[in-house]
Amino acid sequence: MGFHPLQIIDDLYERLDKHFSTADLRPKIAPLEDAQWTYGVTLPYIQNVLRYWKDNYSWNKRQELLNKYPQFLTNIQGLDIHFYRVKPTLPPTRKVRVLPLLLVHGWPGSVVEFQKIIPLLTNSRLDKDFVFELIIPSLPGYGFSEAAVRPGLGAAQVAVVFKNLMARLGYDKFYTQGGDWGSLITANLATLYPEKVFGAHLNMCYRNSPSSIFWTLIGSFIPSLVIEKEHASKMYPLSHHWGRLVEETGYFHIQATKPDTIGSVLSDTPVGLAVYILEKFSTWTNSEYRFRADGGLLEKFKMDELLDNLMVYWVTNSIITSQRLYAECFSKAHMALGLDGIPVQPPVGCANFPHEIAYQSESILRGRFPNLIQFNHLSRGGHFAAFEEPELLSSDVWTFVEKVENIMKKAEAERLSKAKEESKKNKKNSV
Repeated sequence: MGFHPLQIIDDLYERLDKHFSTADLRPKIAPLEDAQWTYGVTLPYIQNVLRYWKDNYSWNKRQELLNKYPQFLTNIQGLDIHFYRVKPTLPPTRKVRVLPLLLVHGWPGSVVEFQKIIPLLTNSRLDKDFVFELIIPSLPGYGFSEAAVRPGLGAAQVAVVFKNLMARLGYDKFYTQGGDWGSLITANLATLYPEKVFGAHLNMCYRNSPSSIFWTLIGSFIPSLVIEKEHASKMYPLSHHWGRLVEETGYFHIQATKPDTIGSVLSDTPVGLAVYILEKFSTWTNSEYRFRADGGLLEKFKMDELLDNLMVYWVTNSIITSQRLYAECFSKAHMALGLDGIPVQPPVGCANFPHEIAYQSESILRGRFPNLIQFNHLSRGGHFAAFEEPELLSSDVWTFVEKVENIMKKAEAERLSKAKEESKKNKKNSV
């Protein structure tokens, strides 16, 4: 399927050209001395990004990559939902099982985040007797998925949409993986439909409840009650970690209350969109990058990859509708559902990347995920795990799914053994 009308691209380059042709009309505000990115994206750096976007980035060529995998649109509950469906490459000499895996992105990401992890999950491994078929939807209101026309489409409702999408494709039961909103949505899906989910793998595990807040506070006085000594610095001192959250989540309050206000500005200017989104790919990848003049943007990403993600928002004009998800999830009606307080029954795996925005201990998370069978600390990476460290994330997914499959095999063997014993007993009694 094609990605865009040509007029949208022509208009984008006209806007970028105008930005540089009128550059002398307004004085450029220099960044504060030695502030680097601690005050946000600096003007000198964003000028370099915009010039690259205008002169070197080719949307036509990048579409060849983005269109490499089969894409579809289907109408679910009145919304046209866009998704990749990528079938695995099966080995010619041995039989492997194909397991469905739903991959869900977050904000300010898109399906672009999964480009590098797709082949790592759809090519079979010699040490595994299974491989994945991937379903990768764009969230409603993001990219090429249609947005709601009225309030009420929060994470819980999106979970229902994606459950129905999987049913439409013939999957009665499946695995899930998600980070950011994808983590919340897939956790909600497992909460609402535990019979549909083999297992949920998350790379941003979080629990929001009075109990989790209580134990977090208790741990600030006696950390050993909450977290192992070797990981205590990931949560304490609270003043440092909560201070960092305050510093990084100003956008959150705006988008949870007045998403259309900031969204209207961003949808009108590629400069604003680039500044607003690229900042997140700096400090959410590694908070130390804010002390660098280049924001560390190209440490984990290529400029073309970052612009691919920006283009998905620009060509679909979806920045406003994407930000509304925050307001929907923090409405009184959505909060009243209380899904965060309901234990997730299917097996769960948590991949903890060292530069994730927030961290909670295994003991706290078990209050929501009683069947937490995998809790790994990865060696590197931040918030955009599939985009930054596809090898590490994919390996963690393979390991988690293998554990779930082995648990199910053992349970089935025990069931058959018990049935066999019951049959013998019945035959003996009948004699």
